[in-house]
Amino acid sequence: MKFSEEIKRRRTFGIISHPDAGKTTLTEKLLLFGGAIQEAGAVKSNKIKKGATSDFMEIERQRGISVATSVLAFEYKKNKINILDTPGHKDFAEDTFRTLTAVDSVIVVIDVAKGVEEQTEKLVEVCRMRNIPMIVFINKLDREGKDAFELLDEIEQKLNLTVTPLSFPIGMGYDFKGIYNIWEQNVNLFTGDPRRDIEETVEISDLESSELDNLIGEKAAGTLRDELELVHGVYPDFDKEAYLAGNLQPVFFGSALNNFGVRELLDCFISIAPPPRPKDSDIRKVEPSEDNFTGFVFKIHANMDPKHRDRLAFVKIVSGKFERNTPYLHVRHNKKLKFSSPNAFFAERKEIVDVSYPGDIVGLHDTGNFKIGDTLTEGEELQYKGIPSFSPEHFRYINNADPMKSKQLEKGIDQLMDEGVAQLFTLELNGRKVIGTVGALQFEVIQYRLEHEYGAKCTYENLNVHKACWVEPKDPKSEEFKDFKRVKQKFLAQDKQGQLVFLADSAFSLQMAQQKYPNVKFHFTSEF
Repeated sequence: MKFSEEIKRRRTFGIISHPDAGKTTLTEKLLLFGGAIQEAGAVKSNKIKKGATSDFMEIERQRGISVATSVLAFEYKKNKINILDTPGHKDFAEDTFRTLTAVDSVIVVIDVAKGVEEQTEKLVEVCRMRNIPMIVFINKLDREGKDAFELLDEIEQKLNLTVTPLSFPIGMGYDFKGIYNIWEQNVNLFTGDPRRDIEETVEISDLESSELDNLIGEKAAGTLRDELELVHGVYPDFDKEAYLAGNLQPVFFGSALNNFGVRELLDCFISIAPPPRPKDSDIRKVEPSEDNFTGFVFKIHANMDPKHRDRLAFVKIVSGKFERNTPYLHVRHNKKLKFSSPNAFFAERKEIVDVSYPGDIVGLHDTGNFKIGDTLTEGEELQYKGIPSFSPEHFRYINNADPMKSKQLEKGIDQLMDEGVAQLFTLELNGRKVIGTVGALQFEVIQYRLEHEYGAKCTYENLNVHKACWVEPKDPKSEEFKDFKRVKQKFLAQDKQGQLVFLADSAFSLQMAQQKYPNVKFHFTSEF
């Protein structure tokens, strides 16, 4: 297959939602259609002993939430599909924001009963800022929920989107009879048997035909005709250009748990979603079709295999071909590295690949060379932008609970911080280590992983910090900056890159510092 065709057949997307809207279940069902798994596991049900394929960390299995971002790939109708499943839990939002830098489009999952929730709002805002094309999937139709029109209104208002339904529910919850697929003009009847619900659709091109009455009953058929007339009257027709520009969002209805409405979503997705898109670097825009390889690290995951203590750097390929055993330039270190066993993923299963194309995600074994945001090229010195560290909101001192294990603790903290789980600050005054996180749940994850993966125990002490800001003086030698460093001495720390950070103890003291030292800038993300 030609290089250009390989690019065209790839679809790399993320699935985002509020926790519990059914994101991981949808991911599982998409894999089922790709023939990648034979039986999908539910996240919460104890009846099925097999856990969800995309949740492979112990702590995720115990809690029924996805903490790590996992990468899953499968083939469907000659397309190569790469899914990035992201954590919905808000304490891991930072991980999700970074993942969104590596996707070309997004599926937003919304719970039919709860409607639009706060985490969905935040994530959709990030997608809107980057004009990422979005498809909305309204899930759990086999349960009682909000009226379809009410939900569409809520999505338009709360998320600022312009929607166009491409499928429409026939009834809901107790009366749920199936879905009318506007995109393909057919009816899919709901039987409640997940094995049968996949195949059976009845084509109906003429809504007025009596066939519809025979299928779903006269009353439901009458309601459906009225509702579809309203849909065509109120919502714009689907326009692919508008969707690709991020100005129009198609909506599908279904029930991922029952495997229902998922095929319709997938079939429409592969025909309209964008293949890999160009990306901005610090010097120019890079097109996927260029001959030379470039890519960037958007995630690092330590200890994917507890037996080997390995670290994997996840690289999104932006342009060119990535080939095994070929030396590539690590731009930040300015040295060449080559990789003998690059991995492609399928949750826990990894396969070594010889060649990967734009849009693909490759896992590279890492001995500590990579940080999040690093760029690899065939020699050109360019850096991809847009993967910041956010200013943390929770802070604690970290102490060693077992003096015999201080080396393990240091190594563990070092690796977990490279992974981007949290940020480490070292106080300038006494060298004490402070951990800052975006969400409180991360402290538990860190403690758990230090003990189970590195054999080190730690304890925390509370630290009253309102915000961490990266400090940028106009003139590092000025009297004003010296005064700032002297007065604020006990609030100053360094991050892992050695940048100066001001740990403000309250919103008031941050405001006062900004007024008193006008030539010192305070930033809330590390990428300034």
